[in-house]
Parts: sequence; C-alpha cells; structure tokens
Amino acid sequence: MNSFSKISFSTVDLLLFALYLIGLIVLGYKARQKTTDSKEDFLLAGRTVTLPAFVATLVSTWYGGILGIGEYAYLNGISNWVIFGLPYYFFALLFALFLAKRVRASRLVTIPDKLYQTYNLKTSMLGGLLTFLLVNPAAYVLMLGVLIQLLFGWSLAVSVVCGAALSVAFLFYGGFRADVWMNILQFALMFLGFSLILPFAHHHYGGLDFIMQQTPADHLTLFGGRSASYIMVWFFIALWTLVDPSFHQRCYAAHDGRVAQRGILWSIFFWMIFDFLTTTAGLYSRAVLPDLQQPVFAYPMLAEKVLPSAAKGLFYIGLFATIMSTLSSYAFTAAMTIGNDMVGRIRPDEKSITRWTRIGLVVTLALAIALALWLDSVVAIWYSIGATVIPGLLLPLLAGYYKPLAFPAKHGFIVMLAGWLTSTIWLIAGLLNGGRYWLEIEPMYPGLLATLALILLLKITA
Repeated sequence: MNSFSKISFSTVDLLLFALYLIGLIVLGYKARQKTTDSKEDFLLAGRTVTLPAFVATLVSTWYGGILGIGEYAYLNGISNWVIFGLPYYFFALLFALFLAKRVRASRLVTIPDKLYQTYNLKTSMLGGLLTFLLVNPAAYVLMLGVLIQLLFGWSLAVSVVCGAALSVAFLFYGGFRADVWMNILQFALMFLGFSLILPFAHHHYGGLDFIMQQTPADHLTLFGGRSASYIMVWFFIALWTLVDPSFHQRCYAAHDGRVAQRGILWSIFFWMIFDFLTTTAGLYSRAVLPDLQQPVFAYPMLAEKVLPSAAKGLFYIGLFATIMSTLSSYAFTAAMTIGNDMVGRIRPDEKSITRWTRIGLVVTLALAIALALWLDSVVAIWYSIGATVIPGLLLPLLAGYYKPLAFPAKHGFIVMLAGWLTSTIWLIAGLLNGGRYWLEIEPMYPGLLATLALILLLKITA
C-alpha cells in the first residue's frame, strides 16, 4: 500500500480547506485595495507593521521547513530542539539586542541597500545575488508539492506548480501587506493544528511514560547520539539568522525600532512554544509508528492515526499554512531583490521598481519550481545555500553597522567574493569526492575564516 492510499478526508475536512482558501483570497483582495504602487508601500507596507503583525509574520515566515522538522524529530528525538531551536533563539536574541533598532533606523529597504550605502555598486549587486540565493523558495516549493502529492495523489510536477502558484498569487498586487495579513492567519492556523494533535495523541496512547517506553533511549537525550562537533556545525549554520533578508525586511517595515526589537523577542518565545509542540509530535510519531518507511511524513501519518474528522482538516491546514507562509515571504523577498536591488540600481524610479518586483515574482517562482523538480532533498538545499552564502554576507554586512568591524569600502566586493567562493569551492570539491570535505572541515568554516583573515589584513594595511 502506498502512502497516498492512507490519506482520507471527510466532507467537513474538505470544507475547512475551502474556507482556508477563501480566507486567503479575501485577505489578498483587501490588501490589494489598500496597497499603492509606491516603493515604500508595496515593498514594506508603508513601514506601518505593528507589534502583533510583526510577531505573526516573523514567526510564521521562519518555520516553513515543517516536514523536515518532523523527519528529524522522528529520527533523532529532542535533539531536534538543540539543532533547529536553540541556535536560532541565540542568534535571534543577538539580532534583537544589537541589530534590530539599527536596521530600522537606517530606513533602507533591503540588505543590498545597506551594502550599497556602505561600499559600492558592485558590492551591492553581488550582495543582491547572494540574498536572492539565500531566500530562493525552492526548498519550500518542493516541500509543499510533496505534501500536496501525499494528500491528493497528483503528480509531483502538478503538485509543485499548483502549490507555488497559490502561495504567491496574492502578492502580485497586494505586495508585502498581503504577505503580512496572510501570515497573521497562517500563524494562528499553524499553532492551532499542532495544539490539536497532542491532546488526541495523549488520549489515544498516554503521556510521557508511553513515549519513554516506545522510543529509543537516544531520542530523549539532548544530542540524540550525535557528536558535539556535529551540533556545533548547526550553530554556525544558525548564523543565517543575522543575514536573513526576511528578518531585515520586517525590521525595515516595523512601525519603529522598538517594535522591531520587541517583535523579535516575542517571536523567540513563540518559536519555543512551537518547537515544543513539533518535537513532542515527532516523538509521538516515532512511538506510534516505529517502522515508518518515509519519516518525512511523520506528522501526516500520526494525524491519520489519532485525529478525527474536522480536527484532521485543521491539522493539515496548519501544515499547509506553515509552509505557505515561508514560501510566500521568501518569494516576495527574492522578487524585491530583482526589482529593487538589480533593476532598481539602474532604473531607480518607484513605478519601475514595483513593476520589476512583480516580474521578479514570476522569475522567482519559475526558478524555484525548476529547482524543486531537479533537487529532491530539502535538507541538501538548506545546507548548500547556507554553507556558501553566509560566509560571503555575514561580516561585510555586520561591518556596515559596527565600526570596529569596518574595513576600506573599496574592498567590499573582494571580501564578499572571497568568502562566498571559498565555501563554494570547498563544497563542490567535497561533493565530487563523495561527500568527504578537505581536512574533514565543513565548507562554512574556511569561507568565514577567509573573510575574517582578509578583513584583518585590510585593516592592518589600511
């Protein structure tokens, strides 16, 4: 029996799906009515995002890899929290304390805007390329397509195209305001879905005693049997938080610096709650379904075992909302890179930037669909992009906000290029060598080291 035949929906479940789609349409239409073609309004919702909206859009945007989280929690238990939770809380806290207000006070629009202000045009253009790679939503297009395929039995190609198009269609005229409003709905649904599945699992099978008896011992240890060096790699990958364009965009769009800072702090709190829900659900799935052949479906298969009609529909809608919120936000940010940071450097008038951002949505969507159908691993996409792009962006961007890190502006391009190329070459060499990296060192480390060494050299010789 394949996975598709195990999924069944009642009429009530299908009705709830329809209501979710209607809700997205209504919000998209209302956002379109309130959005103008001015650059600041279309790209940043007029810099009017309030604290509740800020929290909802940041929390939902930063959690799109829900099926990957389920797979990892199923296979490794509570170390899921140590790897995919704790490092990100730490760097989000640093962002809130040391960057959020500075980013908002700059009154810029994108990370490449900051690079242009700090360095020069070619550094900004390279930064635009790197941020575009960082937020390309291919991983989430693939994840949504796989979920649609699981639920409805369509081909992967059809599932990917339909899911991607539905996620971004409302942004074409509604801009960032449509994204924020839909994120508010999706935030509520993702928490509702996972808040439902745990009580039902507890009712059917029991609580902590059941989990302890039915899961491997390593699943209940912090490291899950992994080495400390493996855990440390994920702390470095969590540096992504400091250069994530979605964090910066939401700070730019916040009503003021205080909203940006407090919004991130509140977001950490909600991420902790959601991580508790998702990790516990992953443990229940392992306990209930110890022989699951496709752990990526840990959450859907648990839902099939424990949820009745209506509750099941709400849970699956929560899964959709979690993925779609990240997909749409990343797609819009990538489109902004095309409209504002590439074409906008050449044709800086507001109407041209807005028009090319819309064109950028189409380009981003097409590229993401192509990559999703070509690459079959979400984790591989995350790892490859993070390990190569972060070393190029991190220190040059932070140097724009903190003078002790600053180096001569004319060298911004070469510093950024050195970090990116070093990690990229290291990664490619490892892949060609059967996944074994030179000196057993992960690609991110030499890229960061190259960037730091070059900055120190430039500061000494300046």
